[in-house]
Amino acid sequence: MPKIVVLDYGSGNLRSAERAVARTGAETTVTSDLTAAAEADGLVVPGVGAYAACMAGIEKIDAGPMIAARVAAGRPTLGICVGMQILFDAGVEHGVETKGLGLLPGVVNRLTAERIPHMGWNTVDVPPGSALLAGLADERFYFVHSYAANDLDLLRRAGAKVTTASHDRPFAAAVELGSLSAAQFHPEKSGDAGYGLLRNWVAGL
Repeated sequence: MPKIVVLDYGSGNLRSAERAVARTGAETTVTSDLTAAAEADGLVVPGVGAYAACMAGIEKIDAGPMIAARVAAGRPTLGICVGMQILFDAGVEHGVETKGLGLLPGVVNRLTAERIPHMGWNTVDVPPGSALLAGLADERFYFVHSYAANDLDLLRRAGAKVTTASHDRPFAAAVELGSLSAAQFHPEKSGDAGYGLLRNWVAGL
């Protein structure tokens, strides 16, 4: 039974994420203990709210180096919603740029759309060879966000598999790069489709 840590840094739907991951059969713990997070078979980095606030939470417990070390060592890590966004180089909110963890290339910007936020169920375009979304190409996932990474070519040039969704224009709905996986949507709010993603991720540990 794999051991999964949901990182508690003061942001995210921690208990919802814990229950969703535990549904896969994995032993799941919510903690801010960096040693436990570093040693877990899989690490989930959740996040809701403002990019800058999430980064401040990460910095408060000094989790950035641990996350970077996990990724460098090929240890599976999954970012969810703003927990995905902070994996990028930076995020821009209200004209203010905040430095991210720099594990994915590009900047997270406000969506270019008539309706903000992008809220509700949406389809995704899954790339060939995706392990995270294998068998889920026809499913819908639940989104709640106003910002996203949309430099898709930059991600692909870095070797990432990029699942896209559209809200007036395409953006990165999920990213897979080595041991690092991320989803802009909420698997824990996406019913059986979200369970399928988490099951795929846990099976890959």
